[in-house]
Amino acid sequence: MTKAQNLQTGHVGVNVTDLDRSLAFYREVFDFEVLAEGKEDDRRWAFLGRGSRLLVTLWQQSTGTFATDRPGLHHLSFQVDTVEEVRATEEVLRALGAEFTYQGVVPHGESGTSGGIFFNDPDGVRLEIYAPTGADPADAPTAGAPTCGFF
Repeated sequence: MTKAQNLQTGHVGVNVTDLDRSLAFYREVFDFEVLAEGKEDDRRWAFLGRGSRLLVTLWQQSTGTFATDRPGLHHLSFQVDTVEEVRATEEVLRALGAEFTYQGVVPHGESGTSGGIFFNDPDGVRLEIYAPTGADPADAPTAGAPTCGFF
């Protein structure tokens, strides 16, 4: 049997409590287009992406908030080209009243130049937007460990 040679992450599915609220958030923050949507009362969902590429699916089938103390998804991360794009997204998030884990752009590790912002979606799902370069190589928020691993 031959293993998949060009394996890539496809899309990420996120359970949400209020599709309308989450749809507005993800569209505003990530500039996603709605590629498809299910509007039946008991089966609400949305496929989000850019162009024809599906990136995130939202499924309204949950109650409560994201559990960071349970096995499963740790966080969802998106890469952009420049730290300026990260900062622009930070301003959008501030206007929306999003909850941040750290203040401003932080490096991924001690003396690292890749870095980003860490925040929560409306259901508490931990998210990150980062750039591969341009972060201030100051001390990382978590000494001796990747910033994105322990928040």
